[in-house]
Amino acid sequence: MATTAEQMRAHRGPAILTGGFRPFFLFGAIWAAIAVALWLPIFEGHFTLPTALSPIDWHVHELLYGYLAAAVAGFLLTAIPNWTGRLPVVGRRLGWLVALWGLGRVAMLISGLVGAWVGAVLDAAFLLSLTAVTAREVWTGENWRNLRVVGLVALMAIGNVVFHVEAILVGTAAYGTRIGIAAAVVLIALIGGRIVPSFTMNWLRPRGPGAMPVPFARFDAVVIGVSSAALALWVVRPSGPITGAVLVVAGLFQAARLQRWVGWRTAGEKLVLVLHVAYLFVPLGFLLLGGVELGALPILPSAALHAWTVGAIGLMTLAVMTRASLGHTGRPLHATRAIQAIYAGGVVAVAARIAMGLGTAEFVFLHLAVVGWLVAFAGFAIVYFPILARPRA
Repeated sequence: MATTAEQMRAHRGPAILTGGFRPFFLFGAIWAAIAVALWLPIFEGHFTLPTALSPIDWHVHELLYGYLAAAVAGFLLTAIPNWTGRLPVVGRRLGWLVALWGLGRVAMLISGLVGAWVGAVLDAAFLLSLTAVTAREVWTGENWRNLRVVGLVALMAIGNVVFHVEAILVGTAAYGTRIGIAAAVVLIALIGGRIVPSFTMNWLRPRGPGAMPVPFARFDAVVIGVSSAALALWVVRPSGPITGAVLVVAGLFQAARLQRWVGWRTAGEKLVLVLHVAYLFVPLGFLLLGGVELGALPILPSAALHAWTVGAIGLMTLAVMTRASLGHTGRPLHATRAIQAIYAGGVVAVAARIAMGLGTAEFVFLHLAVVGWLVAFAGFAIVYFPILARPRA
């Protein structure tokens, strides 16, 4: 069997299979746009899909375990070689992973035709395979520190299985949804806690004296621990004043963490600023959801959850995908006007979706959120297609 190095030297196929970020970022963004474009007319009752899931469960699943899974795969398959010193997964092996992810999307779309259990097995295979691939790479590279990241990918895979079992046996997938969101928020807190202050420091250092971000320290570990405990409680017991209070505490810790990264100094480069804006929705999600459970905020719980899903997850993955795609293809790390428009669409989407929870002008805010999301993700696919599909500059 050929080694990874031999596969890289022998690879003469399309450029899009020369790095995990290329296919997963591109196809993930395309699917994020398609899934939401389909969701609006489904939500309004204009047509239905041949899926075994309820419409809301399909919507949640395809963005959480469909799109997000692709974004996580693209990031990890690109980052792990830097962490371990091992060569990346490329060529045919990468192509099989991409095909497995795509098979899951088709399976979930037509699971009403092929059978719910068949669709579940085909879909679950991707995250389980990704867990195995990343675990092997991290373990073989003896990069023990990042086994925590692999653990969170494994938690996503477990959450996906729980989602399917719940949806088939109970008719809803509440636990599977909360497990997936919790794993994603902790993953953002862990990875974001490394890259946000690091990229901010790199950008600020040549620009003279001033406040600098505080690198990852014991305080960050405490914040992640408190947040993980709060999310675990929320997964098991999503409602009630105790859960609300714990979520608020975690939100305050996360807000204190964010201000240590001096994001206000990065307005001159939107490629850096967007990381801070995206991370803002981590503490905001804790605070909004905690406030709702305490009865202190007159908004719907779904609006608070969308601070995490559309804001923290959606905008942070966009921030990482736009930057990583430029850096790993040899292009300048600068947010052009087109990239800034992508960010603007993401901000509009989350702001409108949260505002929808106020119970007024819901029709307007829903459509505005969809438009913003499509500008962000369809825009990413259009702007980055030539970057991701062509050889390194």
